[in-house]
Amino acid sequence: MKNAVIIAVAGKGGVGKTSISAAIVRCLCKKYPQKRILAIDADPAVGLSVALGADVKITVDDIRKEIIGSVDIGDTRGAIELLNEAKFRIFDALVEADGYSFMAIGRPETAGCYCKINSYLKEVISIVSSEFDFVVIDGEAGIEQINRRVMEKVTHLLLVTDASKKGCGVIKTIKSVADELVMYEKVGAIVNRLPDDSFKAYIDVSPIEILEYIYEDKNLAEFDIMGENVFNLPDSSNVVKGVENALKKMEVLG
Repeated sequence: MKNAVIIAVAGKGGVGKTSISAAIVRCLCKKYPQKRILAIDADPAVGLSVALGADVKITVDDIRKEIIGSVDIGDTRGAIELLNEAKFRIFDALVEADGYSFMAIGRPETAGCYCKINSYLKEVISIVSSEFDFVVIDGEAGIEQINRRVMEKVTHLLLVTDASKKGCGVIKTIKSVADELVMYEKVGAIVNRLPDDSFKAYIDVSPIEILEYIYEDKNLAEFDIMGENVFNLPDSSNVVKGVENALKKMEVLG
C-alpha cells in the first residue's frame, strides 16, 4: 500500500490552525473524491469537529481510559493483550462523514498533563495512517507534540502564524525542533489573518518558506460565530483560496 500523505498543522494558539486544517480537508475532499481522507483533531481544545461539522460520540482518550479502567477494577489481563485491544478499539473512534473520516484524540481529565494522551496519539497516527491516503492533523498549540516526537513521521509540516512577532517566533522554534526530531519531507508556512499588505515587511519566519498570505476573512469569521462548517464556505473565501494555493506549492494538490 502506498504510504499516506500526512499533513501536520502546527503553530501558536489563536492563529487559526483549526480553520486552516479544516480548509485542507475541504480542499482534499474536493480534489480527490475517491481517496480516503482522515482528519485528526489532536488539539485538546477540540475545535476541528465544529469546523468540519463532524458529530463526535467518543474520542481516542475515552477508549484509552475505558481500557485502563478495566484493569483498575480487577481485570488482570496482560499488557500485550491490553495493547492489542487498544489498537483494535481505536477504530471505534472513527466518524464517517461525507468524503472523509474524522477522529478526535480528546483531552485528559487532569489539567495540564498531556503526556499519556500524546504518547497514545503517536501510536494512533502510526496505526491508522496505513488505512488512508491523506491524514490531516490539527496539532495542539506550541511545540509539545513536536518536542515529544508525537509527529515524528509526518510527510508535510505546515506551520501557521499570524502577523505577530510571537507567532512568527513560535513557528521558527517548531521548525528548529522538528529538524532534529521529525522526519518530514516538506515544510512551509502560512501567514494567516493578515490585516493588509503593509504588515508583510515586518514578518520574519526565515528560513521557512512562506507559502501563502491569507488575509482576514469575513466569511470565515461569520461562519465561526454561527457554528457553520467550512464545507459551506464559498470558493472565493480567502481561507479556501489561500489553503488551496499553499497545498499546490507543497505539491499535495496537482
